[in-house]
Amino acid sequence: METIYEFTLPKGYLDGSGELHRRGKMRLATAGDEISATRDPRVLSNPSYLTIVILSKVITEIEGVQSVSATLVEKLFTADLAYLQDMYQRINDIEPPTLTAVCPDCGKSFEVPLNFTGEG
Repeated sequence: METIYEFTLPKGYLDGSGELHRRGKMRLATAGDEISATRDPRVLSNPSYLTIVILSKVITEIEGVQSVSATLVEKLFTADLAYLQDMYQRINDIEPPTLTAVCPDCGKSFEVPLNFTGEG
């Protein structure tokens, strides 16, 4: 079973020196991740912050960045945040993430594993 998923952010994280970081990795969430996130003081004072805290726990790497924190996740462009939220939902779903594709020649439908790297 795959537990770490690579991704490529649509826009990328722009650090303080102007460098853009797009590639990263996200791991499957644990029950502990979700429980500890709900106890975080930032979430207790603002429940909409839950997404930020959970993503900061499960994003294990953003290429070229020393560590991923809630502060870093806050600085992502909204398109990247939406992308990561969608990825989180898909990889933590019961079924492995797939996409239904249709062959343009024969019209037959088939399941294709979802690729979050942005590559063909």
